Amino acid sequence: MSTKDAYYVPHKATWPVIGTAGLFCMVAGFANYLNGSSVGVFLMLTGFLIFIVMLVGWFTLQSRESESGIFNSQVGISYRMGMMWFIFSEVAFFAVFFGTLWYTRNLSVPWLGEGATKEFLHPLFEGTWPTNGPEQLGLDKEGNRIFGAEFEPMGAWGLPFVNTLLLLSSGVTCTWAHHGLLAKNRNQLIKGLVATVGLGFLFVLCQAVEYHEAYAEGLTLGTGIYGSTFFMLTGFHGFHVCVGAIILSVILFRSWKGHFTPENHFAFEAAAWYWHFVDVVWLGLFIFVYLM
Repeated sequence: MSTKDAYYVPHKATWPVIGTAGLFCMVAGFANYLNGSSVGVFLMLTGFLIFIVMLVGWFTLQSRESESGIFNSQVGISYRMGMMWFIFSEVAFFAVFFGTLWYTRNLSVPWLGEGATKEFLHPLFEGTWPTNGPEQLGLDKEGNRIFGAEFEPMGAWGLPFVNTLLLLSSGVTCTWAHHGLLAKNRNQLIKGLVATVGLGFLFVLCQAVEYHEAYAEGLTLGTGIYGSTFFMLTGFHGFHVCVGAIILSVILFRSWKGHFTPENHFAFEAAAWYWHFVDVVWLGLFIFVYLM
């Protein structure tokens, strides 16, 4: 199927179809669950299991192809270009959300607190950030608060700062593992990946604790525009950390099996690029969501 100078043409792929079936079952199950159907949970779990089987099968197939030596330099270039474009799409994805936060905080909310708009909403609305929207509009005729719930803005120097240290440290350990791979030091490679994966999942655990505390104190997705933008940005980032940690876990398993050489380790490079991207996004979140 390939020679030293010919481009590798992959065989007919079936795993994408299986993955699509798994995702369809998960979405259908979730829709049924929201509508109170008893089969919703069963469909979601079935779809999730199908998706896991797809990931294991596809990762195994790709690793066998890579280790068999059928990929030439042209394939390596294509893989790297594909990963670059994927990360570019991720940059655009988060840029939209950062843009939403900026527009809301610096333009939309101040506009609502000015002139005729302010009078239409409520004279007490000041249009300052952070806002819980209707929660700050005052009291009704019976003295009850109008909509919403009380909340406090998330502080930067508790768990968010700890998470920042965790992710920055994981970037260092990932780079250390890469240097071990290039130096043919398998022990350093594995130790660096173990530390990176551990720090990644510890980050997710700390974020889960932070979310629990936020909900307990009244900051939820329904707590005005501040709550929705906070959970939208940090939630999507947390999902990306989960994905990155799972990918690095696969790379760790392959490294333990003896895969990768200084000349052939694109899978490790792709995982490391993705992980460093996740680190940079979190720094932006820490500054623009927690500090500002």
